[in-house]
Amino acid sequence: MPPSEASMTFTQTYLDETIDIIKALPTASIDAIAKGLAHLRDAGGRLFILGVGGSAGHAGHAVNDFRKICEIEAYAPTDNVSELTARTNDEGWESVFAEWLKTSRLGSKDAILVFSVGGGNRDKSISVNLVRALELARVRDARIYGIVGRNGGFTDSVADACVVIPPLYEDRVTPHTEGLAAVVWHLLVSHPALKRVQTTWESRR
Repeated sequence: MPPSEASMTFTQTYLDETIDIIKALPTASIDAIAKGLAHLRDAGGRLFILGVGGSAGHAGHAVNDFRKICEIEAYAPTDNVSELTARTNDEGWESVFAEWLKTSRLGSKDAILVFSVGGGNRDKSISVNLVRALELARVRDARIYGIVGRNGGFTDSVADACVVIPPLYEDRVTPHTEGLAAVVWHLLVSHPALKRVQTTWESRR
């Protein structure tokens, strides 16, 4: 059965929106994160990648890419479901990332990278676990980077460099942010300041 005219119209609309947002991406912020992560690697620091929901999936995928392609020591607390759920059950969801980072001895040579639509907001009780992790990072002088979808979230307000995916289309901020966050991190791991290992298919041309 051929697609309906309405679905075809939506498909084109969504793709047109994506193009508009990509054209408006803050390239200077992306380059700043690349420069910061290159310094992190050269200094022997570690990268901790945080995200909730779909962004937790992004975190695990990005850990693989930063480790394998960029040779950065990287971790995501959400990759260890046993510890994540134990801490949530015993200590509470809001503290789960901060306590994990304490056990990992987060320090001044390390950095946090946040994937989040809103970036965390304590007043609205949204992603407070991200807020508490970033508060710990500030106390310990760790660098903070973010890829988020709204200005004014906690990540954007405290980050050393933050890519705000321009929220040009209010009805679809979440899908555009999560989709383009993947574009941005794949850009980062391909960035000449960071990339060290050729990806498989490109190496077999």
